[in-house]
Amino acid sequence: MVPISRRDLLASLLVLPAALRGEADWIPLFDGRTLDGWKASESGGSFRVVDGQIAADGPRSHLFYTGSVRNADFKNFELKADVMARPGANSGIYFHTKFQPGGWPGKGFEVQINNTQKGDASYVERRKTGSLYGVRNVYKALASDNEWFQLHVLVRAKQVQIRLNGTLLVDYVEPDPPVRMGDAAGRVLDRGTFALQCHDPNSKVFFRNILVKPLPDDLPMATDERPVVDDVYRELLRMNAGNFPVVDYHVHLKGGLTLEEAVRESRRLGIMYGIAVNCGLGFPVTNDAAAEEFLRSMKGQPVFVAMQGEGREWVKLFSKETIAKFDYAFTDAMTFSDDSGKRMRLWIDDEVGEIPDKERFTEMCVSRILGVLSHEPIDIYVNPTFLPKAIAADYDRLWTPERMQKVIEAAKRNDVAIEINNTYRLPSPAFIKEAKKAGVKFAFGTNNAGRELGRLEYCVEMVKECGLTWQDIFVPKPEGEKPVQKRAVS
Repeated sequence: MVPISRRDLLASLLVLPAALRGEADWIPLFDGRTLDGWKASESGGSFRVVDGQIAADGPRSHLFYTGSVRNADFKNFELKADVMARPGANSGIYFHTKFQPGGWPGKGFEVQINNTQKGDASYVERRKTGSLYGVRNVYKALASDNEWFQLHVLVRAKQVQIRLNGTLLVDYVEPDPPVRMGDAAGRVLDRGTFALQCHDPNSKVFFRNILVKPLPDDLPMATDERPVVDDVYRELLRMNAGNFPVVDYHVHLKGGLTLEEAVRESRRLGIMYGIAVNCGLGFPVTNDAAAEEFLRSMKGQPVFVAMQGEGREWVKLFSKETIAKFDYAFTDAMTFSDDSGKRMRLWIDDEVGEIPDKERFTEMCVSRILGVLSHEPIDIYVNPTFLPKAIAADYDRLWTPERMQKVIEAAKRNDVAIEINNTYRLPSPAFIKEAKKAGVKFAFGTNNAGRELGRLEYCVEMVKECGLTWQDIFVPKPEGEKPVQKRAVS
């Protein structure tokens, strides 16, 4: 490790928070008073020191560290910074970059800062604070505007870890050789300096306590595992780079799968998860109190939290207020009572029994689906177009264009997204293409019965085959716009 100069040591004693004083291996990059050691690439007026903080507020610009610590050249390191974003702000902290006048840094990686920024009509930013921008994205806001939060970046060889307020959000291991994606070809772990971003005149962000701990250049990764690069890996990386919400919205903690294991798998694959709890008669959660307890158990976790309504009675078991506290709600039409009043679950052969008239049975299924889409307060309709085993072989014949259109029109009319289900490989490409034409949104989902989650293989396949774009993919609605808050429930 390069020895710390007297000047760096004195600066650390003056600037470091009391809790860190004496830890001489943490070195401040900002003296709290001036921008000495920093250089703006474009508008210098976009960065200034206010009350011991670097304020990023003005026209687009990037502020590069050019000071004496390690000659502004870092390979392995830890970096900490306290950040506060105003509402609608978009910013970032770059590493392994280099100074360049004008334009966006073409080298290195960005740690995203975005709690509530949405963009404009042409581009809506999906990536939230703590994302390794375009590589491993976080799609749920886990920090709040107008409050200080800490970003902690650790780089060791070909591994990047990002923590937000101590919670590990990203654990990315670069493949060997790296996968270079179009405009993001410069996102390769190498070495370089740091930079702060001022995104635009409407984006106001503040930085303080910017500390670095240089690490030996030969420090190995904390893991021996390297990702296997195949077509699915490349497509998921392309989707992350292309602003797709790469989220599996339909994950259950089943078969012994723990939340810790699910989150670890999410970080490994670069797929964010929505953890769903089954809510309905005969299921683990049957009332508001149990639903609220599940929500409390998931607080602060780097996942979306979902309510899966079970059976048609679920809407009467939970209050609108409790349903709205979940990030989103979903259900299917796989449990219903037939025209004679017989209750059945379509995935259980014995409950379905014989189906003498396949056409009539399919018409009944479509009728039940339309009822769900029109009267239940859901964001996503899951396990779509499912048919019981007795008639599943006739899927393409039974799911006629007319039946598909009825479901698609109901989904569009009620602003319900259609799940592309990885387990059942549903719905068909024909259905997805027609739904896309109608402007229906789609959500990716696994619906795992056990520990295995997969990599959204069918979803990736459908994105390519059906020409889906990031604009076609569902994102949870903000408070006040959820279905249970906007329309009557019968």
